[in-house]
Parts: sequence; structure tokens; C-alpha cells
Amino acid sequence: MDDESLSEWVARRDARIGRLRVVPIVPGGGPRASHVSPDAPRLVERWNGHGWEFHVLAANLAEAKRILYPEAAGQPASGPEAAGRPLAPGTGRHRKPRS
Repeated sequence: MDDESLSEWVARRDARIGRLRVVPIVPGGGPRASHVSPDAPRLVERWNGHGWEFHVLAANLAEAKRILYPEAAGQPASGPEAAGRPLAPGTGRHRKPRS
């Protein structure tokens, strides 16, 4: 078994500190998919290195996305820049070989 050193593990753990996640506040138990009840309030949690802790409360899914992705708030959601090149040539095995 190839074990990593303690310093590598600590660096990997510390890299995740500050990461955010969104959990819908809905009756019926644990977290659910984000598309279910988009108007329900959301709890934004922050990873502190040991567990998830309360960060902020969002009124709905749209507000929670603005908190999670602030850089995307000023960019257009569609258009030629957003679409990219979906049929660009690739090297995967599902692609036809070039002749």
C-alpha cells in the first residue's frame, strides 16, 4: 500500500478549507437535488477543515448560485462565447480516426 506523508495529507486537507456548498431547506430529510424546489430557501455552508458550518442563508436557488459563483454574475449566460466548440476534434476512442 502506498501511503502519503502526513504533510501531503495536511496540504490536501487545507486546500479544501473555505469551500462552499448549498443545501436546500426542505422537509423530508437530507440534501436533495438543486432543481427540486428552486424557490425553497437554501443554506450555504463552508468547510472548516473538520466539518460543514453555517455561512449564509439564501432565499432561493438563484441567490445561492450568485453566492457560490460571483464571477459568473456579470457574464452572459448564452451566446457564441458560452457555447464554445461542442463538436471540436478530439482524441477520445469515441471519435472517428482521421484518414
